[in-house]
Amino acid sequence: MDNNQISTAFNKACVKNVFTVILVLIYILLSAVAAFLAYQTISDFLEKLNHPVMSVSYKEVEGFAPPGIALYPGKAQLLNCQHHYHDYIPPGLTGHSKENDCVIEEVIYNEPYSNHSRHALVVEGPTDVRNRELIFLQFSQNETEEDFSAISYMLFAQFSDMTESSDKAAFMRDCERNYSMWTFSGGFRTWVKMSLVRTSGRGNESVEFRQESNVVKYNDRRPPQEQTNELFFVVFQWRDPLIQQVKDIVTANPWNTIAILCGIFMALFKTADFAKLSIKWTMKIRKRSRRAKIREMNQIS
Repeated sequence: MDNNQISTAFNKACVKNVFTVILVLIYILLSAVAAFLAYQTISDFLEKLNHPVMSVSYKEVEGFAPPGIALYPGKAQLLNCQHHYHDYIPPGLTGHSKENDCVIEEVIYNEPYSNHSRHALVVEGPTDVRNRELIFLQFSQNETEEDFSAISYMLFAQFSDMTESSDKAAFMRDCERNYSMWTFSGGFRTWVKMSLVRTSGRGNESVEFRQESNVVKYNDRRPPQEQTNELFFVVFQWRDPLIQQVKDIVTANPWNTIAILCGIFMALFKTADFAKLSIKWTMKIRKRSRRAKIREMNQIS
């Protein structure tokens, strides 16, 4: 009988010790999970903060501010520059010098990456996108020794930015440094359709031109003696009344992150309290067990 009582007491002590170890392991596991969730939440927040999401929207307008069209004809001569509407260019205009109805300014400046001088014809671009306004330019060039003949051009945001600048040469030099150059070839009519893209994010805003162009061969019906002069034709027009707006949006929400971290730490503290109470309860049970054992030993003795 005494042996059975001692065995029972030993078994109870083993069960209590195992239960205590399990509680401690559960506390350690919950603490590790809480720490991992806190680390993951902070990492996700920093990742979203450093890598914003790009948002693209379109804004419809009634008209555009006239862009600046800088042309670099080189040895070619401008025959005419005229405004037309509704995608229509009257016949009989090609190859002949006509009166200009465009606003044109000549600017001479040094290239941004060399000391070579550049001669630019800056034309005020179209504005009336609803009536399909276009600008038709013609150039003529005498025989050249070059293997390929082309005229370069550049687009910038507003023609008024150049006219209102106190130093037009410096303005054109900065534009050439920041904007792309395109070309159109002789013997063809190049139709350029422009679109505007505004990009903003992190305090910076930029304007970019995108363009679509199609090329049509010019059927030269001039007398043979006049065909020694090569003709260049280019049309500039807005593609549609839409401005593409690209914005960087930060999807990281600090309040959500703070709320999640608060929940994690509250759960961690609750787990710590639970573990503390469990240990106190285990110690209390041990004390009771010891007192019961002492009473049993006294009775036996």
